[in-house]
Parts: sequence; structure tokens; C-alpha cells
Amino acid sequence: MLDISIPGYGHLRLTDLVCDFNGTLAAAGELAPGVRERLPRLAALLRIHVVTGDTFGTARAELAGSPCAIVVLAQEGQAEAKVRFARELGASQVVAVGNGRNDRLLLEAVALAIGVCGREGIAAEALQATDIVVPDPASALDLLLDTNRLVATLRS
Repeated sequence: MLDISIPGYGHLRLTDLVCDFNGTLAAAGELAPGVRERLPRLAALLRIHVVTGDTFGTARAELAGSPCAIVVLAQEGQAEAKVRFARELGASQVVAVGNGRNDRLLLEAVALAIGVCGREGIAAEALQATDIVVPDPASALDLLLDTNRLVATLRS
């Protein structure tokens, strides 16, 4: 669990990380640099879930051996399925990382929303639902591994 007090923002008690795969942890179906190395350290702090439409069909292979649960969604209704998944975990204790339009409801619902604006960009609706935007997935994971960075960005 991550227990973080952020002056002027609030107190976060995070138990789960919900990530999108394509455009977030991966680009064109390939895991982004630095992600694989960070996942085991993060798994010591949070339960990690990758919830994806798996556009390129590579999520399971790319994440093989990583300490995360992988949920592949049907092509229809992905936005609703992602937010439903977070609510079943307890959205008030979830940090989510996403970039796509189908991540917008998830990002709106969780305690902490991190947007990744990487090689595939970030959908405007997802951007509007985020608390923080980072340039790549390794930076998103680093915010959780060193929460002082998170505090520095969100405090007022």
C-alpha cells in the first residue's frame, strides 16, 4: 500500500494500480523501455492490473513473467468495463495510468489518475480526467516508486 499525504490535495491510500497497455505501458504493442524493470519493485507496494483491449494482441507475451494480472477486454464497451473493474477493486484506493479515450471513465473514477502522453499521444478526454500527465510510462511508475515526486507535483 502507498499512504501519501499531499498538502492542499489530500490523503491517498492506494492499494491497486490499474494500467492500460497500448499507448500507456506499450507503443505499437511493444512494452516501453524501463517498464519491465520497475514492475517488480512496484508490485511490492501495489497490486498491479493491466486492463486492455490489447489492440495488437501482444499484452500477455510482452508482460510474461511480470508481477501483474492481465485482463483482456472485448472490443465493445471498454471504457465502461475499465471503470467497472476499478470500482470492483474500490476506486478510492486505485491509481490508474492511461492515455486513450477508452481510459477516460477509469481516470475520472479513481483516487489518482496519471496520463501518459507518449508516442501514441493522449486523447483529449483522457487528458482532462488526469491529475498528472507524464511523457512516458517509466515516469508514471517512478511517481509511485518515489512519492516525493508525486507530492511535489500535486501540492498547493
